[in-house]
Amino acid sequence: MNTLVTGAAGFIGAHVAERLLRNGHSVVALDDLSGGFVENVPPGAEFVRGSVCDRDWVESLFARRRFDAVFHLAAYAAEGLSHFIKRFNYENNLAGSVNLLSCAVNHDLRLFVFTSSIAVYGHAEPPMTEDMRPAPVDSYGIAKYAFELELEATRAVFGLPYVIFRPHNVYGEKQNIADRYRNVVGIFMRQALQGETMTVFGDGLQTRAFSHVDDVAPIIADALDRPDCWNQAFNVGADQPYTVLQIAEEVAKALAVQKRIVHLPPRVEVVHAFADHSKVRRFFGDRPLVSLSEGIARMAVWAKRRGVPPATPAPPVEIPRNLPGGWVQ
Repeated sequence: MNTLVTGAAGFIGAHVAERLLRNGHSVVALDDLSGGFVENVPPGAEFVRGSVCDRDWVESLFARRRFDAVFHLAAYAAEGLSHFIKRFNYENNLAGSVNLLSCAVNHDLRLFVFTSSIAVYGHAEPPMTEDMRPAPVDSYGIAKYAFELELEATRAVFGLPYVIFRPHNVYGEKQNIADRYRNVVGIFMRQALQGETMTVFGDGLQTRAFSHVDDVAPIIADALDRPDCWNQAFNVGADQPYTVLQIAEEVAKALAVQKRIVHLPPRVEVVHAFADHSKVRRFFGDRPLVSLSEGIARMAVWAKRRGVPPATPAPPVEIPRNLPGGWVQ
């Protein structure tokens, strides 16, 4: 099948594109390079630079191609920062997604695969399960859940099948470790590699199940060949939760540096968030997971070889009030 992968220069999108190619599908890799790198796009995929927020450009791309499926991974995934960049968040994570969805309907695609987020569950008691009613508490999660509802409504009216994946705290090779606002494993690696202290909001006892990209990307890509999973939502990622302080310890160990931490005032965030994966195992099989120590060690080897790239510009803060310490621009 001819597939379009958005966000394909980002690290999860790149791994999904690689898996699709291995599964025998052709891939057009779309990215605006606001946070990803062309070097991440796997050989065999055709790279196209553009933004899902440009409605006319997206329509022209669909008109020129005969896509069978869309894998939509393009997003600005910064839960905490999303409170302070509301317009940017909704334009990129919701309006841009709707541009793709409209084209998918108009061009009779067979499947729309969407990477949502565990953020849709908000303060729900972990482990989160797919039968819980989503109640997001940040602008990023709200945008993701709004598009989940849009996918359901679009299928009801136009018959377009979809699959929703809710990954959480994904890290791994090809990640943009220069990003100051997203992905704590990458942030800690950048800080350690540059001789800085690791910054922790609050006491660092927040828990997440940190998921190596190899636990997530293959399952997302395999959805195209598994019609029995269509029109459903799945949590996908690691099972074992760890504290932020434990992540700092693992990163320091993997990079062979002394762990140095500075605690910043706590920010408004969900304290404990990890998910149950019984459903995804029923549909996709019980696959071995990458342990935290192995995953961070593999990423550390890659990061030392890659080096820290120049920082990409962050979106301008729209609401400076109550901006967490360390984020003042």
